[in-house]
Amino acid sequence: MRLLLDARPTVQQAVDAVRAALAAGLDPDQDPPRSVVPVPTGQFLLMPAFWDRYAGVKVASVAPDNPARGLPRIQGHYLLMDGPTLTPMALLDGVALTSVRTAAVSAVAADLLAVPDAERLVVFGTGPQAESHIEAFRAVRPVREVVVVGRNPERTQAFAEQYPFARVGTPDDVASADLVVCCTSSRTPVFDGAKVPEHATVVAVGSHEPEAREVDDVLIGRSTVVVEGIGAATREAGDVVLALESGALAADDLVPLAALAQGHAVPSGPRLFKSVGMAWEDLVVAAAAYEAVR
Repeated sequence: MRLLLDARPTVQQAVDAVRAALAAGLDPDQDPPRSVVPVPTGQFLLMPAFWDRYAGVKVASVAPDNPARGLPRIQGHYLLMDGPTLTPMALLDGVALTSVRTAAVSAVAADLLAVPDAERLVVFGTGPQAESHIEAFRAVRPVREVVVVGRNPERTQAFAEQYPFARVGTPDDVASADLVVCCTSSRTPVFDGAKVPEHATVVAVGSHEPEAREVDDVLIGRSTVVVEGIGAATREAGDVVLALESGALAADDLVPLAALAQGHAVPSGPRLFKSVGMAWEDLVVAAAAYEAVR
């Protein structure tokens, strides 16, 4: 077995791997449900998957108090295996893999949903996912301005200063956005959905719990709602689960990302892609990383 702890594909390689898998017929709803085991200081996550020539499993931990200790909130590793024999082949850094694959899936969705000339991106959050999403969106759209919205003023300013095309903003900046991405740990909506323009695309990736959400019912009710898999979204995506409970959304209105990748048309109006992170995504991107170094 090879240790590939520092190996990860480029954003473009990850985007290509995700898009190719969906176009080839991968069905996200065939993924086994994510196992979430509560422990006194957080959660253990177990995410197995099988596709094409590979199998794999990600083991991760979520410790909400870790940032105050100077440690990552999420930690873990990915074990990649040969599909036919289930022989371990490589061990990858699970956090680095998650960062790339989440942004790659979002970029595939944005490329399928966003207007071609999307230039203005509003980012909620200042962590690794915010950083990787800026890179990923710039790979699929001509993003020239980034507005950063965060809870901590000093951290938000420092994050924005990393980019010559970025500035600090407020939630109201969504009113002039072409793209919006929510990469937060918030459990309540981070902006007013009524202010999102008709042409805009919103991507929400921060939560994977049925009682937590980053977008409100107003945006849900106005938007075409796209999800990775119907089963995962209705189990884990609070943005979807709570909107179904309130009546702002009907289950039949959900559009699977695979359908878009295979040519499904999207009506006019705002578009929302809600991601919870699924095991198939880790697998196809881990396989791309393995093949790149092999």
